[in-house]
Amino acid sequence: MKHFYRTDPEAFTELADILKALAHPQRLCIAKALCEKQQSNVTEMQICLGEAQSTVSQHLAKLKAAKIIVGKRDGTNIYYSLYDEKKRQIVQSLVNGFFSEEES
Repeated sequence: MKHFYRTDPEAFTELADILKALAHPQRLCIAKALCEKQQSNVTEMQICLGEAQSTVSQHLAKLKAAKIIVGKRDGTNIYYSLYDEKKRQIVQSLVNGFFSEEES
């Protein structure tokens, strides 16, 4: 089994790409909401975020490109969810670590 350490920067490329995609308040909010709700469509996100559908769609495209979320079509709707458990853990670690109860 090969282990990667700080001496191998290429090992961190995937994580860096994920963090870049999440480095926007709206995208981070979308990912956090999907952690809690499991799935959502653009209309639900648009109402929650208070953004235009086109803006939400642009954020979703970036999250999909980074393989943070995946969409599943159901009739005319596309329901988005987190790509996998690894992405869920990353998002939860970021958000829960930042908004710890100690700061309340």
